[in-house]
Amino acid sequence: MQQGKTVVMKERQKLAELLRNCSKNLILDVGKQVHGAVLRMGYAFDLMINNDLIDMYGKCSRIKLARSVFDKMFERNVVSWTALMCGYLQRGNAHESFLLLSRMVSANVRPNEFTLSTNLKACGSIGALENGRQIHGLCGKSGFEKYPVVGNSIIDMYSRCGKIGEAENMFHEMPERSLITWNVMIAGYATGGFGDKSLFLFKQMQEQGEIPDEFTFASTLKACSGFKAVREGSQIHGFLITRGFLVSSQKVIAGALIDLYVKSGNLFEAQKLFSQLEQKSVISWTTLMVGNAQEGKLPEAMDLFKQLRESSIEYDGFVLSSMMGIFADFALVELGKQLHCCAVKVPAGLDISVLNSVIDMYLKCGLIEEAEALFDGTPHKNVISWTVMITGYGKYGLGLEAVGLFKKMHMDNVEPDEVSYLALLTACSHSGLVQESEEYFSKLCNSNRLKPSVEHYACMVDILGRAGRLKEAKVVIENMPLKPNVGIWQTLLSACRVHKNVEIGREVGEILLKLDGNNPVNYVLMSNIFADARRWEECEGLRGLVKAKGLKKEAGQSWVEIDKKMHFFYNRDETHPLTKAIHEFLYKMEKKMKDEIGYTREVSFSLHDVEEETKDESLRFHSEKLAIGLALLSGGDEIEGKPIRVFKNLRVCGDCHEYIKGLSKIFKKILLVRDANRFHKFENGACSCRDYW
Repeated sequence: MQQGKTVVMKERQKLAELLRNCSKNLILDVGKQVHGAVLRMGYAFDLMINNDLIDMYGKCSRIKLARSVFDKMFERNVVSWTALMCGYLQRGNAHESFLLLSRMVSANVRPNEFTLSTNLKACGSIGALENGRQIHGLCGKSGFEKYPVVGNSIIDMYSRCGKIGEAENMFHEMPERSLITWNVMIAGYATGGFGDKSLFLFKQMQEQGEIPDEFTFASTLKACSGFKAVREGSQIHGFLITRGFLVSSQKVIAGALIDLYVKSGNLFEAQKLFSQLEQKSVISWTTLMVGNAQEGKLPEAMDLFKQLRESSIEYDGFVLSSMMGIFADFALVELGKQLHCCAVKVPAGLDISVLNSVIDMYLKCGLIEEAEALFDGTPHKNVISWTVMITGYGKYGLGLEAVGLFKKMHMDNVEPDEVSYLALLTACSHSGLVQESEEYFSKLCNSNRLKPSVEHYACMVDILGRAGRLKEAKVVIENMPLKPNVGIWQTLLSACRVHKNVEIGREVGEILLKLDGNNPVNYVLMSNIFADARRWEECEGLRGLVKAKGLKKEAGQSWVEIDKKMHFFYNRDETHPLTKAIHEFLYKMEKKMKDEIGYTREVSFSLHDVEEETKDESLRFHSEKLAIGLALLSGGDEIEGKPIRVFKNLRVCGDCHEYIKGLSKIFKKILLVRDANRFHKFENGACSCRDYW
């Protein structure tokens, strides 16, 4: 009898060890085989083995199988509940973890330190501050607050929720601080933008005899990246080398150093370190790719992406979201679609952060129907999902749709945040929805949970300014409880130019020149206001200041994708191999539009201090015209009804807007142009913005 029990014990122990090994090394296939053996050998209701099965399936990203095991259990303990919570948290589903905690307490199962730590991490992952505070209170009442694993999680939760003061309080109250405690606080400072405090704590921990590990160095280097402390970061790099750290073999530290060099604009050092890495992490790949893209080095970024695809590294949510961001910013439609196809084949492709980035990519590439389909098919939308879609509707001038979606979000019990309100107000601005914007801005101002920022007030200034209510817009700025920034005054100055209001424009311009006297945009806006009013002396005075200060306005750049190749153009660009043909084509089109629809260039959209003939030439070869010219010259898109997509870094000028409307009518083509503000869908001589942009 005793011998039989011993055999059973050994069998149980062996099965448990196998499952734990599969869990540790993420060996799903073997784990499933062990599960089969568990069922055959009669251990289907064994508590310990079922707990190990839940843990294994959760860590292998098979949460449905983990839940299936959990639901079939006759007996559950705190380990069962906690293992399933961990599985949901790993999949990014913090809300399900909260529901399980509530059910667990209702079932009279007392949470342990790991249950509480898991749910604190869940709160931090989605910024659920109130939930976090409730769990913190529970920790205090149950005595778990003093457990290191719980205390560390409380610090981390408050840091991630942006409450660095409360994180500090917990840090100072900790009776004992482990290396993890120091690391969590340093990381919290780094993430929250308090790089100087991270560096201070880094020095303090060493003075108290704590030896930093790779995570300490990584967080401190991240802090250096945050405020571009290249000198301090380089010193840490040198310190690591002198202490015998082989940086090229330390993936976490190397990744942080690459991030530091990328953010400080030193791509040479970043590339040099990257090439020395023994094992390249997916984060290092992504950091360098994004860095190259942000510096305008798209070919280098795409080459790195190609190398990553050819490597054995599996995409995670970070690389998928980051690459989608690059494809969205540069409107690389085909590459975005290809990456979406890759994403659905890997577990990380189902992460809500990845799905949100795919929706954003489709919207920024002008594929609104694809974005809507993916949004509608996303089962567990978070506030970011809704905000991305509302932002997209705003960019397309679909203000009423944005308002409708905002209401639906509320009906689906998803609480909007400050960014959601900003997206909604921007959408109202682009569609001229003054009444709706005033209603929702009032709700935001009266909210007990949210507070309006300068950006929200700037939206109201923009809305009122577009409506010609300039005095009201100015009063909004003067009476707002926050300090006005340069951007909000520029918004009002732009409205003054549109409505040719010299009086208010002069007042606002003088304020701007005091706040930001080295920004050429302010001088250009003011000089154009004076020029429209034919006040040439004041106009010339401002342009003289621009020349004396050596200020230059950001160059207009447009690009178009033809046969999977990107073509970039600047205003009056002559570097493209087909420049001559493009110019000839534009001349012909202009004559054709003049003859058929009476188009003439509106030189008021050009500089006011050049000759009329020069203005003519300047307008003729704006970058968006060159890009569209190449697309049409190349045959356009041969598929009937499929638009030609062109993208620009600045706002489309009025002359180009009229010109493209004419082209859409002459060619009977849909021309989709994304500028710095919004999308313009030109079709049959009209634009979706209804000339309101």
